[in-house]
Amino acid sequence: MRKLLPPEEQQPTCVRDRNVCKPVEETQRPPTLQEIKQKIDSYNTREKNCLGMKLSEDGTYTGFIKVHLKLRRPVTVPAGIRPQSIYDAIKDVNLAATTDKRTSFYLPLDAIKQLHISSTTTVSEVIQGLLKKFMVVDNPQKFALFKRIHKDGQVLFQKLSIADRPLYLRLLAGPDTEVLSFVLKENETGEVEWDAFSIPELQNFLTILEKEEQDKIQQVQKKYDKFRQKLEEALRESQGKPG
Repeated sequence: MRKLLPPEEQQPTCVRDRNVCKPVEETQRPPTLQEIKQKIDSYNTREKNCLGMKLSEDGTYTGFIKVHLKLRRPVTVPAGIRPQSIYDAIKDVNLAATTDKRTSFYLPLDAIKQLHISSTTTVSEVIQGLLKKFMVVDNPQKFALFKRIHKDGQVLFQKLSIADRPLYLRLLAGPDTEVLSFVLKENETGEVEWDAFSIPELQNFLTILEKEEQDKIQQVQKKYDKFRQKLEEALRESQGKPG
C-alpha cells in the first residue's frame, strides 16, 4: 500500500511537458481586515488603468480581473439569439435554455474578457459568468480556470479549484498581468469524454469537422492543380525547343 506523507512533506507535482503545475493546496490564515485594507491601498497605488479595488465596511471588496480565452474546441450557443452585452451577461440565468435550436462555433483564440467581481466570487461563478457572456450552453464542468504564472523563465499554468477566489489571487499578485493572469481552457482530464456531450452538440461537431475537411481538400486540390498547370506549361515549352 502506498504510504501517504503528511501535507508539510508533500511536494508540488508539475507536468513539465504541458507546462502545468499542480501544487499541493496549503491552508493559510485568513487575512485580517487591516491586512486587506493595506493590500488594497498598495494595489491601487500600482494600478494605472483606473481599475482599482474598493473595500466595503463588511470586509468584502470588489475589483476587476481579465480572463484570456484559449478554447480549442467549438462551443454551443442557441441559434438566432444575439449574445448579451458584457454588463448584462450574468443577469438572466435561464435565457440560454429558452430554445432547443443550437449551433456551434469557435470563439476567437485568446480573446480577453474583463469581469467586475467580488472577493466572494468563486472560480465556478467566474466560469459561469464567462459562458453567459457568450450565451454558451455547454456544461460549465467542461471548462476550467487556470492561473498563468512566470517561474524560472517558464510560463506555467496552474488549474484553480472551483472554490478558489480569483480576486483574492489578483490582490496578492498585484495588478501586473505579467506576474499573474487568468486563462479559461477546456477542462482536460485526459481523453475527451464524449459522453458528456449531447447528441446535438456531437452533430454540430461533425458538421464543423466535415466543413474543415472539405476546406482542406479544396486547398490541396488548388495547390496541385496549380503545380500541374506549371508543369504542363514547362513541358510544352521544352517540346517547342530544338533538341
